[in-house]
Amino acid sequence: MAGDLPDYYFRIRENGAAVFRVDTGNRQRRIEMDQIAVVNVNRGEIRPHGDSPLSDADLAAIRNWLTERKALLALRDIDDIHRAVDHLNLTAQWAQSRATDDQLDEVTDALLLAMHDLRSVLVRKRADRLTKG
Repeated sequence: MAGDLPDYYFRIRENGAAVFRVDTGNRQRRIEMDQIAVVNVNRGEIRPHGDSPLSDADLAAIRNWLTERKALLALRDIDDIHRAVDHLNLTAQWAQSRATDDQLDEVTDALLLAMHDLRSVLVRKRADRLTKG
């Protein structure tokens, strides 16, 4: 039902969201969404849209969404890395048991360079942590 709708809608876009105030209290009982701001997650920036200033309630809702969004993106990042580890294991199994010579020729250089780059970064980061701690 329209009464169950949130007060704000965040249209996700690259690096953030467009923020809309949701209004269902009009005479036609239609859902109206007025864009009130643009949020950049990477910079934590909130820019009002148009000439109207943001209310304290608007800012509180946007800041809350920003905090929750950053936490969600951080969870997704680490989940993506765990999936990458799984894919590396599956790739090793594929290369050992099912890959044809032509398939291996197609991907070997790219895989070796990517793995070398990743190994270099991981070794350097580990050394940095060891020297700091």
